[in-house]
Amino acid sequence: MRATRRTAATIAATSLATSSLIWAPTAFANAPEIPPGTIEITKKDPDGALLAGAAFALLDTLNGTKALTGKTNADGILRFENVHPGTYRLKETDTGSPLHDLAPDQDVIVTPENTAKLTIIDTFKPAELLVKKTDKKTGKPLAGAVINIAPATGTGKTITLTTGKDGTATTKLPVSSRTGTAYTGTETKAPTGYELDTTPVKITAKPAEKTTATFTNTEKDQPTQPPTTPPTTPPTNPPTTPPVTPTTPPTTPAPTSPVTPSPSQSTSTAPVPPTDTPTTPPAEGSLAHTGADSNTWLLAAGGLLVAAGGGALIAARRKKAENEEETPATD
Repeated sequence: MRATRRTAATIAATSLATSSLIWAPTAFANAPEIPPGTIEITKKDPDGALLAGAAFALLDTLNGTKALTGKTNADGILRFENVHPGTYRLKETDTGSPLHDLAPDQDVIVTPENTAKLTIIDTFKPAELLVKKTDKKTGKPLAGAVINIAPATGTGKTITLTTGKDGTATTKLPVSSRTGTAYTGTETKAPTGYELDTTPVKITAKPAEKTTATFTNTEKDQPTQPPTTPPTTPPTNPPTTPPVTPTTPPTTPAPTSPVTPSPSQSTSTAPVPPTDTPTTPPAEGSLAHTGADSNTWLLAAGGLLVAAGGGALIAARRKKAENEEETPATD
């Protein structure tokens, strides 16, 4: 009885163990496989243009290794097929264009028999702006100027720059179009000693290009400083009163009177020349008296003196002759 029971238990345990060994491997081998998924990437820029040649890598999020790699075709499309379901990291390694920046990394979830579609935008590379501030007249660089750079559309971030010792400042400007983005530069603070110039300067920022904007200022007028020591002696003014023209000519000296003959002598009386010249002043505007009239009177007086002397000599000779005739001759 006991033997019978032992035999039955042994057979049951052996059968269960045998069945377990046979059944478990058969169940694992017949388990259904998980179908793969697909990732489709479309590459564009901000203008909507499709970009070919952009390179991507699909990274395993568990260990960071590359699972798949590829580049976009002429239509800007890249497909990763037969991707085992799971979560992956999509990384752009090359834009394929000198005008575009790399897109940031992003996670992609792959589900069985489904296609994960992604549109990736590569932004344009920013423009490099160089601002110069100079003296309008001399071209000397000016420090301390504050300039605002704002999008010409009026929407967007305004960048504030201050020029350094070399009169320059630099910044990067975002670009939203292949043909360039318009900006306006305006001075809000002038360098010390200069007039503020609020005239806006137009700037066109193109992808990955360098551009320069020059701003100029005019120096303020310096106040005129008065002389420190005023002159103590006033300037000499020319005389306002004209010199007085003499109205009376110099008096002609009277001629010497001739020797008066005795009553017995016959003499001729000569006219006495006038001693004074006319006192009538010369007409206004005439030249100053030169003495020509005095010379005339002197000549006339000399002539009269000569005539009087001649007459006196003749009278004396006659008197002598008469006396000789009246005196009788002596023996």
